[in-house]
Formats: sequence, structure tokens, C-alpha cells
Amino acid sequence: MSELTIFPARLHELTIGQLADLPHNQFLEVDINLDQLTDWVKKARTKLDAAKEQRFGNAARNELHNAGQDFGTTYLVEGSLRVKFELPKSVSWDQKQLAAIAARIASGGEKVSDYMDVDYSVTETRFKNWPPTLQEQFAQARTVKPGKATFRLSLNQDEGI
Repeated sequence: MSELTIFPARLHELTIGQLADLPHNQFLEVDINLDQLTDWVKKARTKLDAAKEQRFGNAARNELHNAGQDFGTTYLVEGSLRVKFELPKSVSWDQKQLAAIAARIASGGEKVSDYMDVDYSVTETRFKNWPPTLQEQFAQARTVKPGKATFRLSLNQDEGI
């Protein structure tokens, strides 16, 4: 891929139909270039986010700490630059401990749903390994929807970009 034949400005102007009708080598070229661009953007975003953390992270966390907060929003000013820093709270729960607590609540005669949200799920691997009689019991509770389709493009060996 030494020279681009579909430039980003032109790509933006093309309709979906025009894109779909591109010759195979150009269609593949667009696909490869967009994958590379996406990868470049992700890496550039990661690097810039790390630079923001390095430049503003400690000062922003100190501002939160001085305000008596472990999480939240604060603002920094560096010259003409105003920085909004948000540090959200991320909570996770130990599932085994929650299951034990739920069992104690239920054994005490109370409704578990009064205290916690309970989501039930069955992995597809387990479901597929069950005997048909067990699968039938769960079948009405199971909904199968298609996921997002993916396409991987390549050219035959005799064609090339």
C-alpha cells in the first residue's frame, strides 16, 4: 500500500452505495486504511491520556483530597487552559460473599430482592452441555439475538494492492 487511491476527503463524500461498488482492490484498501487509522487513533488517544495524567493527575487528586473527597470533579487552571478532572467511583462486589449474604437473608425468611439486585445468567457453554430435558426447562427463558457481524477482507493471491 504505497499510494492511496481513495483519499480520506473523498471517502467522506462517497455514499454507502458508491463504497459498496468500489473495485475489490480499492474496497480492501479502504478497509485496511481505516483499520490502520483506527489503531493509530487508539494509540494516540492512549498516549495523550497518559500525558494528561502525568501533567494534571497529582494536582487534581490533591484538589479532591483537600476538599475531603476521594472521588468527584474538580477544576484546575494552568495559564489559559482550564482542566475539568473527573474521578468516578468504581464499585465491584465479591460475588461469592454476596451469594452467602443472600442465602442468609433468604434463610431468615426475608426477600433477597429487598436488599440487592439479582441477575441470573447461564453461559452458552453450560447450556449446550446440558441434556435436552434440562435445556427444555430453560428454553423459554432464553433469547438468542444476532451479534454484530464482522467482515475480514483479503484479495486472492493473483490480485494485489
